[in-house]
Amino acid sequence: MKKNKKGYREKKKKTYVCSCCGRVQPFCWTCPCGFQICNECMEENLWGLTCSGVNWQCPDCGSLRPF
Repeated sequence: MKKNKKGYREKKKKTYVCSCCGRVQPFCWTCPCGFQICNECMEENLWGLTCSGVNWQCPDCGSLRPF
């Protein structure tokens, strides 16, 4: 009898929900604290999230995250 188990190589699909706009997205920039931001919101708020364009600062916990 075969059970419907996923193989060890199959990844679980991640669900991303943007913390800014609240929409489900195929990809979001994420922080370990749980903050997620989609590309569209990142572009709109880039002026306040980064100084160098190399890292972005999480508005919830303040940690620096690489792009």
